[in-house]
Amino acid sequence: MPHTKTPGTGAIPRSRPRWWTELPIIVLVYACYSAGRLLVRGDVSDAVGHGLAILRIEKALFLNAEHPLNRLFTREPWLGVPADFWYASLHYLVTPAILIWVFRCRSARYRAARTWLMTSTFIGLVGFTLLPTCPPRLLDASHGFVDTMAQYSSYGWWGGEASAPRGLGGMTNQYAAMPSLHVGWALWCGVMLWRHGGTRTAKAAGVVYPLVTVIVVMGTANHYFLDAVAGAAVMGAGLLLTPFVLRTADRAQAWIAACFTPRSAPAAPVPDGAGSPIVSGGCQTSAGDRFPRQREQRFGAGAEPDPSPSDAGDETPAPAR
Repeated sequence: MPHTKTPGTGAIPRSRPRWWTELPIIVLVYACYSAGRLLVRGDVSDAVGHGLAILRIEKALFLNAEHPLNRLFTREPWLGVPADFWYASLHYLVTPAILIWVFRCRSARYRAARTWLMTSTFIGLVGFTLLPTCPPRLLDASHGFVDTMAQYSSYGWWGGEASAPRGLGGMTNQYAAMPSLHVGWALWCGVMLWRHGGTRTAKAAGVVYPLVTVIVVMGTANHYFLDAVAGAAVMGAGLLLTPFVLRTADRAQAWIAACFTPRSAPAAPVPDGAGSPIVSGGCQTSAGDRFPRQREQRFGAGAEPDPSPSDAGDETPAPAR
């Protein structure tokens, strides 16, 4: 259903988004993101150095919550196994489910929501490129972390080297810990549920889901606390850039449409009087029109021509006979 804003705001009427145009865009963006994430693996020694630097900063700021959570998840399988399932699956299930829900039920908000998610994702890719970071689980064992994904790999489909399906760990970039898009995407889902859910249950889920995700990424030793903070910051930056991205996309769409719209041929000159309902090109009179001094003819039964010499409109009576 088309919707517009108040006249004078410069808004362009926009129709409801169509799935056959949205799906290729989303697939293309995610494919570019995944390929870019693989291509910017960076040097392993640099990634380890960045991870240890983050750990030192957290200890100095008394923010090191990863160690106690990781020890808890390692010691208690009833916490560690569900946490590994949470980390390995919900990131790829909940986010597209929320996107589809917004598309179907909140179509007026969909375009901005989708643009926010994609913009933040590309900002995260820039972070992976500039700051390759080794996650806690890949640090030397002397740093006190246990890889719960490897410890509980027999319970799930993932392998011991990553959260990817078994045997595909080599196809992922394991040194892309900063920022945490697990946390960033969960925060986006939480905002969508809080703003557009409409029920208390949806709002509660919008708060619980990102908070539990923060605990899970640290307890499974996949991210540092500062990774989670950076993930939230990336989503904030994407939210601020979304209006600019939307305006740029509108201008580009209008420019492309103007370039591919065929120009119509100039109209042929119209002669004077052409198309007039009274005078035609042959200078013939239309019905009911008379030239000056034209006598009115009556064609009734037994009627005779009016011998009056008066012009049309002259009401002087004829002389009596």
